[in-house]
Order: sequence, then structure tokens, then C-alpha cells
Amino acid sequence: MATSIAVGIDIGGTGIKASAVNLRTGRLTMARDRVATPEPATPEHVIESILGLLHDVVVPAANRRHIIGVGFPGAIKAGVVKTAAHLDPSWVGTDAAALLSSALGHPTHVLNDADAAGLAEVRLGAGAGSSGVVLMVTLGTGIGTGLFHNGVLVPNAQLGHLQIDGKEAEARAAASVRDAKGLSWKRWGRRVNTYLLELENLFWPELFVIGGGVSEHFDRFGGQLTCLAPVVPATLGNDAGIIGAALWSAEQARQPARRIATVATAVEPMARRARK
Repeated sequence: MATSIAVGIDIGGTGIKASAVNLRTGRLTMARDRVATPEPATPEHVIESILGLLHDVVVPAANRRHIIGVGFPGAIKAGVVKTAAHLDPSWVGTDAAALLSSALGHPTHVLNDADAAGLAEVRLGAGAGSSGVVLMVTLGTGIGTGLFHNGVLVPNAQLGHLQIDGKEAEARAAASVRDAKGLSWKRWGRRVNTYLLELENLFWPELFVIGGGVSEHFDRFGGQLTCLAPVVPATLGNDAGIIGAALWSAEQARQPARRIATVATAVEPMARRARK
């Protein structure tokens, strides 16, 4: 029988959070634990911090292997880190999934942190039951985005870097910009609206879900949003990244190993020809 509990870890530029998650309900089975992100945030230091968290989250049990999911602040391809803007650059090129699996002693799956939060909202939160294209937009220090089609994740959609009026979108519409420039909710909401209209023109989603701490103040800026698609606040709050990482780990664990081996067998001859 598949496990009904998985561990979710959310790595951020300032903090690392973890908890165990009931996969059937999406609820945390204990209060989330948090430690500050180490400086420098090298793989070794981050792993040391995670091990400290797991001492509280994972209760050792004989004959039991916990599945662990990790939301990582960067682009991830097949478990390998491609970007790490808020962590030490030594992460880039690291097979984070393999490294963490070995260091933590449990099967570990890694995905982009915004993708993790989006997955939680699409499966169990504000986007649950929605079909077609759903865009999760997390407004925080920067802008993170999660892109889904009929519930399937299109990973690493780094849409906060879209250029609008000659600037990256997150330099104009991130929540941190509102704080730094002292913008009113209404004025900042108009900037967010410009960004969402650009996304709508490119992807024509059926639904936008707005995440980040500002989702709690949606009524203060939501009136400025004029998209054709409905725009709703996220409902899972700061737990979304943990829940999504846990859900991802369980979904990946169910992928048939034979299918993965078959793909590798098919790709290797092409790789050998390319190296010649």
C-alpha cells in the first residue's frame, strides 16, 4: 500500500521550512518547523540545516522509508539545479535529487519552489477542480510562477523575468517593490494588472491564482485587476510549498522505474553519437 504520509521541505533564500504531510487531506500532520537559511547557502550547509529539521519531522521507524519532496528556489531539470539566484552559486550543476537522497537517507525528489506551491493550490487549494490552463503567480521578494494544463505541471516557467516596458516584471510588480517604493495598494495593483494582462495575452489561462503573503490582502488590490480570466487568492498560505513538495515526491515515486529505464536506454545511443 502506498504511504499516506510524505515529508515536504521548502528551501527559501531566508528560511528553510519542513513538515510531514497527509497526502490524502493535504494537511500538515505537525506544526511546520523552520530554520534560517545558512550563509553561505552551499549544498553542504543547506543539507546540514535540513538534517536538523528532519530530526524533528521524521520519526525514525524500523522497516519504513519516508518519501521526501523539496521545493528549491531555482530551475530544476531531472533533479539537477540550473539556477540558484538566492543560494550559493555552487548549487548550479549539482544533482540535488541524488545528493539529497544520499545525504538524507530517504528517496528525495526536487522541483522549483513556485512549482511546488502551484501544485498544492491546483491539487488541493484555490485551483482544485479547474481544467485548462491555470497560472499560479506568487508575489513576494520576486515573482514566482507555476504553469499547469489540465492539472499537469509545465515545470520551470520563470515568467517573473518577462520584460515589460524595458524592465523585468518582478522589478515592477513584486510585493517587495510595493514596500520599497511605498506604493499604495491601488497603485501597486495597477502594476500587477499590467503584468497579468501580459501573461493573459501569452497563455490565455482559465484561472489566475495569486500567492505570497499579499494574498491575505487581496481585497485591497484585487479591484484593480481587469483580466478576462478569474483571479483568486491562494488558500494554503505559507504551507503551500511544503504541501506541494510532499505531493510531488509521492507522484514521482509512483512513476514506473521500467519506464524511466526505457527512456534512458533510448537516449544513450543518441548521446554517444553526439559525442563522436
